[in-house]
Amino acid sequence: MGEFKVLEIKKSVFENNDREADKVRARLKEEKTFLLNLMSSPGSGKTTTLLATLAKLKDEYKIGVMEADIDSDVDAKTITEAGVKAIQLHTGGMCHLDAGMTVQGLDSFGADEYDFVVLENVGNLVCPAEFDTGASKNAMILSVPEGDDKPLKYPLMFTISDAVLINKIDTKSVFDFDDDAVVERIKKLNPKAEIFFISARTGEGIDAWCDWLRRQINEWNK
Repeated sequence: MGEFKVLEIKKSVFENNDREADKVRARLKEEKTFLLNLMSSPGSGKTTTLLATLAKLKDEYKIGVMEADIDSDVDAKTITEAGVKAIQLHTGGMCHLDAGMTVQGLDSFGADEYDFVVLENVGNLVCPAEFDTGASKNAMILSVPEGDDKPLKYPLMFTISDAVLINKIDTKSVFDFDDDAVVERIKKLNPKAEIFFISARTGEGIDAWCDWLRRQINEWNK
């Protein structure tokens, strides 16, 4: 039998993406544009949290939103109706965005005209965590109904997130959710993670989250 070569495809894909992501960050830094990669599972309240965030910050910064979905333009329409420019990115069936896709969005969006751009990633706790988009910071949302055990089941997502938002805290009387346990689990994976307990529906905790965002945006755009 002849010789054959074994190609480590996954490793190669990640390495190539990481190089591209570093180029994206360098570009964003030069253009003074802060890019937030916002991730979560479907139904966690990602778009509702984003709307609450935009309401607090849209008069302070020039903000744009890139909505990523496998299909549909529902979220982009929702953001546009809130008075913020948005574009929809269709991933062609892929369950994540990578750095190359981010570049396509930034190029078509004219992101250099914005102080703050949000990339609302595809709803998924697995694939989006594996691919560096080139964002300035990563944030994720975990909703109370999903359970406090999610850091144990999806450790990479919590490890790569600079901020973790625990959403739907107004439902804790209905669901068995242990605040102390989830914080301990997150901090064990990622001691530097900032954790915010919020309710996007009532507005509780949104001010603290937005204060953190202001600090990150202002530091990045110096």
